Parts: sequence; C-alpha cells; structure tokens
Amino acid sequence: MDAQQFLEEFGHIANAPNGASRLRELVLQLAISGGLAARDDADTAVDETLAEVAKDRAAYEAEFELRTTRPHPPLSTSPFVIPAHWRWVRLEQLALYIQRGKGPKYAASGKVSVVSQKCIQWSGFDMAPARCIDDDSIEGYGKERFLRNGDLLWNSTGTGTAGRVAIVRGVAQSQAVADSHVTVVRLGSILPRYVWCVIASPWVQVRIHPAHADSLVSGTTQQVELATSTARALAVPCPPVEEQLRIVARVDELMALCDQLEQQQQDHRKLQNALRQSTLQALVSAQSPHELWASWQRVQANFGWLFSEPADVDDAIAELENLAVRGVLVEGSRAVPDLAQIRADCSALRSGYIASGMMRRQKPAGMAESNVTYPEHWVVAAFDEVAVVIGGVTKGRDLRGKRVAVCPYLAVANVQRGYLKLEGLKSIEIAEDELRKYLVHEGDLLITEGGDWDKVGRTAVWRGGVEQCLHQNHVFKARVPSELLLKEWVELVFNSGIGRDYFAGASKQTTNLASINMTQLRGFPLPIPPVEEQRCILDTLVVLADLCQEWKQQLKHERDLASLFAFASLSSLTGINIEQDEDPAVKVPQTELIAPLRLATPPDVKSLAPLATILARQKGEMAARDLWQRFGGEIDAFYAQLKTEVAYGWIAEPEPAQVLEKPTVEATRA
Repeated sequence: MDAQQFLEEFGHIANAPNGASRLRELVLQLAISGGLAARDDADTAVDETLAEVAKDRAAYEAEFELRTTRPHPPLSTSPFVIPAHWRWVRLEQLALYIQRGKGPKYAASGKVSVVSQKCIQWSGFDMAPARCIDDDSIEGYGKERFLRNGDLLWNSTGTGTAGRVAIVRGVAQSQAVADSHVTVVRLGSILPRYVWCVIASPWVQVRIHPAHADSLVSGTTQQVELATSTARALAVPCPPVEEQLRIVARVDELMALCDQLEQQQQDHRKLQNALRQSTLQALVSAQSPHELWASWQRVQANFGWLFSEPADVDDAIAELENLAVRGVLVEGSRAVPDLAQIRADCSALRSGYIASGMMRRQKPAGMAESNVTYPEHWVVAAFDEVAVVIGGVTKGRDLRGKRVAVCPYLAVANVQRGYLKLEGLKSIEIAEDELRKYLVHEGDLLITEGGDWDKVGRTAVWRGGVEQCLHQNHVFKARVPSELLLKEWVELVFNSGIGRDYFAGASKQTTNLASINMTQLRGFPLPIPPVEEQRCILDTLVVLADLCQEWKQQLKHERDLASLFAFASLSSLTGINIEQDEDPAVKVPQTELIAPLRLATPPDVKSLAPLATILARQKGEMAARDLWQRFGGEIDAFYAQLKTEVAYGWIAEPEPAQVLEKPTVEATRA
C-alpha cells in the first residue's frame, strides 16, 4: 500500500479528533498484519530464519555462559489473521537474550552509564538522562549486560511509563547497562525496527493496562509491571526478513505522510485561531449595539470557519459577558439608576446587623480606581456602598462550654463561576449563637477569597438546596438588599474579564497562589445600570449564551461522531478494539516543549499581553504548544511575545524543558 492508496482509503480519518494519531495506529497495525508490503518468492522462508536464530542463540548462551531459559510452549492460536507465509512466534524465538536490567549502585561520575526508563521515549533512545554507576560495581555485571546498538529496550514498570520501547543507538562498546526497570531484548537475524512496530502497535499497547481482558501487565492502575516471562512469551507475527525491510520502509513513508497531515491541520488551526480572534476583536471593539449586531452577524455567518472545537466557543461567551458589563450589548435606557435608594437600602441592612451584633461598625471602604469606560447614564459605586460583606466561619475554633450545632459549609472548591458544586459538602461545628451570622440565604452572593490564583473572586448566587448551610472563612458572603440592584448583575460583573482583572490585580500573590481581603472586595468599583437595563442585558446575554451553547453542543456532537466513525473504521479494519483515550504510544516523535506555561502576575486591562490573557481564561496553565495554537501567530512571533511577557512577570519563567527530537527516516531503520 503506497501513500496515495493510503490517503484514498483512510484520509478521512485524519479529520477526526486526534485523527493523525489514529492513522499512525492504523499504519502500525497494517504493518504487523501484512497490509503494507507484498510477498516476494525470493525472500528467505521464516522457518529458515527461526532456525538460524535458534542456532545463534545457543552459541550466544555458550559464549557468555548463560543459563538456558525453558521456552514457553508453541502458540496454539493465532491472535489475528496474517499472511500464510508469515509465522506466529514468541518473542523469545526471535531473540538471543531477553532480561531485565540490574539495580545499579550510582555514582557522581564513572566509566559506565546506566539507562533508566527516562532514556526510553517514543521519540527514541536518549542517553541524556542516564546516570553513572560506581566503577567498583562494574565487575558485577556480566558481559551480556552491556548494551549494544540495535538492542530493544522495553520499559517494564510504572503506569504511563511501562510499554514504551526504543532501539539503542550510538552506544560505544561497554558504555552502558540497563537498570532493573528496563527489559533488554537482543534480537537475532530479525529487524529491530520491525519488532519495535509490533510492540508499539495498538494490539500490544492497549494491553499495557491491568484491566484489559488479555493484559500483559500485573498490578493496579497506579503501579503496573511487565514481567520478563510475559515479554518472552509475547506473540509476534513474523514475516520474512526481506519483507520486514519493505514493511519498515513503508511505515516510515506513511508516518511521514501522517506528519504532513498533522502539520496541515495545525496550520489550518493557526489560521482559524487568527481569524476567530480578529472577528471576536471586532465584537470587543463595538461601541454601540448596532456595531455589535453587525459583528455578531459575521460570527454567525462564518461559524464553521471560526470554530472547530467546543472550547473555541467559550472565547465567544467570555467576550459577550465583557460586552454586557461594558454596556454595549443592548440599547441604553433613558432612566438613571437610583444610587441614593440603593445606598439607603444597604445602610438600613447594615445598621440592623450592627444593632443585632452580627457585625461590627466598619470604616467605609473607598472605591478603587477603574479605567473602564461605561455608558454615561450608569453610575459606579464601591461595592461596600451597595452590599454588606461578611466573612465566613473559621475552622478549628475553641467551642468548649458553648452549645454547638453541626452544619454543612461551603468551601472555595464549592464556589465556581456562576454556579455551586454541592456534592459532598463537609460539615463543621459552630456555636449556636453564631448561626445567624454565617448561614447563607437565598440570593446571597458567595465570593472566593483565594487559593489558586484563578479562584480569586469566583462568584455564584446561592439558590438554596441545602438546609442550614454555612460559608467558610475563605468564602465571603455579600448581601445586596436593594431591589434596584440585581444579584445576577453583580455575579456577572465579578465573573467577567473586568472583574477577573480587578481581583487578579488587587490580590496578594505568591507562587501560583493569590488572595484578596475584605477591604479590596468592598472597594470594588461596581458599574450599575438602571434596574430595567440590568434585566434587559441579562436576558439578552442568556439568549446569546444559549445560542453559543447550542453551537458548542453541535461541535461536540460532530467531533464525537467523527471519533466514533474513526474508531469503528479502525476496529473493522484491524480487528483490534482500540481504546478511545489518546494513546501516546504511536505518536510520531516531534520537537515539543514539555514544560507547561503558567500565569504569574496577571496584567491589567491596558497591558498588551495576549498570551497572559489567554492563560487567564484557561485557568492559568497551558502546554506551550496549545498556547501557541490559541495565539494564532507564527512560531517566531509567539516566542518573541512569550519572552516579552516573561520579562514583565506576567508569565512565569518556564521550567527547564525537555526537547524531543524527531529522528530521520534513515535513523529509524535498523
């Protein structure tokens, strides 16, 4: 099967989620089942090769004075259909030597390196992570334990690491040994690259899981182990050696084709991201509902060009929320908000709380500065003027001598942006005379004090559902008594980009942690439209957000169907029920920054920090590759912008990254 035929028959799979990875799985499965290369009658018969390997193995064992291992019984069944001139054999029949490495005695320096599982990646064999062994311990290693070029190294312990396989390259004689977590497979007259294809194939890799019906590993999902006897007994479909060469050449060709398809998809994705960002920027720049409507029509008309993943739609929803808070989502009313009445309602509630002992008299909080422009008929007031903010109950207090009650309480993890997670609430003891202060009532706003930086200022309205529920001291409670200020409006403002920027800028930050105090919350500059305009904005936003959710579900449905179709196609073609979780085993190695990028100090609204802004919307952390794709620019522009934002402290200095180098086609052949 050449590249053109492969594209004609299976190219549609590339458009499914992780389609390039699925195609690589297909390439490997076709390779080991006879679907890639034709038979040549001049090829050496497999039985002759097996006899030669057996002879060489006996000589090898005699040379190194190795004990002969009792072979497993011949295979009685065929795992799947292979060409008639192939043979099903066990891995031990193809090898001179299969053995786990030896537990090393490490040293800071030495003549011999010890290869660990870190050296064995799907990108290939890498000596960089290898450590040295004590020179005095070298004499304890038999000559057979020193690695040779062409050896297969198979990771044999640990969830996520077991199963990886690589071929030893560029190792000098007596330069390296393997540690006890690595199985060494030294083949006879068999192509190592072909056996690599077998081990890397989905037929083997799906069984590197203890829950699989035909599992190759033992243990639990937290810690698995591939026994040496299991490795020796592995069933291998064996073609003639000459055919192995043709198969490997075809694998390299088709893997390169998969690279091209994946690169095309990445290029398309970058263009799409750039188009979407520019279109959404037109939304953000709208100065009136008329301009907004025209931009929104463009979004609707070009939906298929702008969005391809459900997460893309979240960007549109976030921008709509920002527009709503800025007052350009609907036509402004002629009314003026009655700030005096809102203040009076709040003052009356606060006075009642002070009189009853629920709270102490506080010095009014001054309003923080704001550079955001709102409609002229709106007013902006300190949150303290329109709401009463109360801290939560502290755990671990001394309640001896008091009548106590046990009540469920809300912690930071329970308060999300716009909703509450009420599953598995914990309980706390509280003095009965303090219940009134800390109970949450329907309509209360719950605002997170901090924790991880992205949790600061998360806000949700309490709708009930749990009796006698309290709030912990890391969750503020705010009551807005006036009917002229809707709780849902405050919730929207706090959760919008404007609210997030304020809380991020006001918070006290340490490494990946941040927090605000009550004074900063009370000083929030809250924009207040007339109450009818608040309702109109909220209603309009609900309609548009619902439409976005429909788009999101449509994209999810399309992607799910594409995935199901791809898996069904692969299963029917290969006879293997390939797991739907993305399997890194068959990804073609490529250069990639492994260290994630994390938000440090969030920039203010005026700062030109597109990467930090994207990180802020993605919970503060993304893989560099994902952030680059979201950025939508060329790679050089991305790194230049990244360098700038790291220098300003908006993005944390990346940890030392591991670079995976893509090997050449020639280097992958044994």
